[in-house]
Amino acid sequence: MTLLAAGQEAGRSRRLPQYTRERRAEAGMLILAAAITIFAYVLASIGKYSAMPANLVPILVAMIALMGVVHVANLYLAPHADPIIMPLVALLNGLGYVMITRLDPPQALLQGIWTAVGVAAYIFTLLVVRRTEILDKYRYLFALLGLGLLVLPLAPGIGENINGARLWVHFGPLSFQPVELAKLALAVFFASYFIEKQDMLSGGMGASGRKFSLNLRVLGPILAAWLGSLMIMTMERDVGFSLMLFLVFIITLWVATSRISYLVAGSALFGVGAVVASKLFGQVNERMVTWLDPWKYAETIGYQIIQAQYALGAGGLSGTGLGRGHPTLIPVVSSDFIFAAIGEEMGLLGTTAVVIAFLLLVGAGIRAAQRSSSPFASLLAASFTLIIGLQSFFIMAGIVRLLPLTGVTLPFVAYGGSSLVSNYILVAVLMRISNESGHEELRV
Repeated sequence: MTLLAAGQEAGRSRRLPQYTRERRAEAGMLILAAAITIFAYVLASIGKYSAMPANLVPILVAMIALMGVVHVANLYLAPHADPIIMPLVALLNGLGYVMITRLDPPQALLQGIWTAVGVAAYIFTLLVVRRTEILDKYRYLFALLGLGLLVLPLAPGIGENINGARLWVHFGPLSFQPVELAKLALAVFFASYFIEKQDMLSGGMGASGRKFSLNLRVLGPILAAWLGSLMIMTMERDVGFSLMLFLVFIITLWVATSRISYLVAGSALFGVGAVVASKLFGQVNERMVTWLDPWKYAETIGYQIIQAQYALGAGGLSGTGLGRGHPTLIPVVSSDFIFAAIGEEMGLLGTTAVVIAFLLLVGAGIRAAQRSSSPFASLLAASFTLIIGLQSFFIMAGIVRLLPLTGVTLPFVAYGGSSLVSNYILVAVLMRISNESGHEELRV
C-alpha cells in the first residue's frame, strides 16, 4: 500500500505544474494591471456620466476570468517564461478597452469579444507550438501562407476597399485584415531562411575554406517574397504595413548577418520608394503634405491630425481627466488616433506610461532573443519584437507629427479584432521562446 500510494503521489506531482518564481511575479503584476484598469474604468464613468458604471461587476468578473485563464495557461504551458510580458499586455489592452468604452460603447463590446478570441488564440498557439523548431521546419509553408493572406483582399467578392486601402476581407458578417497574420508568417520565413543561409548571406567561409559570394540563388527566394509582398501592398494601396514589412526584412537580415551594407542599401531603397510612392499614389502624397503643414488643409485632409494636436495640447501634463475631454472630435479616434485620446484625458503622464509599457515589452522581447540558445528562435524573437516596436512607434510618431501617418494601429490599445488576435499570437511565440531559454538556464 505504501508503494502504491507513493506511486500515485509521484504521478500527481508529474501532472501538477510547479508554481515557479516567474509565475508568482506574474500573478502579482497581473493583479496590479487589473486594479489599474478597473480604477481607470470607474474614473471614466464618473467623469462622463457622474455615476459609477452600472456593469462594473460583470466587467470585473470578465477581466479577472481572462487574466486567470492566461495565468493558468502560462503555469502549465510556459512556467519559466518572462513574467513581465503578459502583465504589460494586460495593462495596454485594459487601458485601450477603457478608452474605447469611453469613446464608443458598441465598439467596446466588440473589443471585449475580440480580446477573448485573442486570449483563446494565445493559448492555442502555446498548445500547438511546444518547441520553436516546429516553426523552423515549415518555413516555405509559412511563406506561401503569408503571401496567400496578402493576396486575399484582392480576391473579387470578398475583398473590401475601406478609406482608400484594400486590406479587408469579409465572409458574411465577419470581416478582418489578413495582413495582420501575414506579417507573422513572413517573419517566420525570413528568420528561418536567414539562419539557414547565414554564412552565404554574410559572405562567410564554407566547409572547404572557400569564401561564399552573394548570388541570385541565395537571394532569390528572399527577394521574391519581399518584392511579392511589396507589390501586393502597393496594389492594396497601403503604405504602413508595406513599410513595416520592409523594415522588418532589412533589420532582420542585418541582425542575422551583421553586415551594415544591408542597412545602407535598405535605407537607399526606402528613400527611392518613398519618393516614387508619393508621386504615384495620392494617399501617400496626402500624408506627406499633411505631415509637413496640416493647417494648410485644415478643412479637408488635415482636419484629423489638427484635432489630434489640439487634443494633446489640451491634455497638458496630467490630462483633462478620464471622461472629461472631447476626443470624439477626432475622426476615427478609437482606432487610428486612440493615442491622442489618451493624451487629452490622461495627459503627458498617461502617454509616457504607454510609451514606457511598450519599451518594457520590447525589452522583454530582446531579452528573450539574447537568452535563446537556438539561432532560429533568437532571430524570430528579434523579428517579432521588431513588429511590435515598429508598429507602436510608427503610429505614436505619426500622431505627434514626428513622422507622416502610416495607417497602422497601436498594438493591444486601439480598436481592431485582427490586430488583437495576431498580436496575442505573436506574444505567445515570444513566451514560448522565453520559456525555452528560462528552462535551459535552470538545467545549467
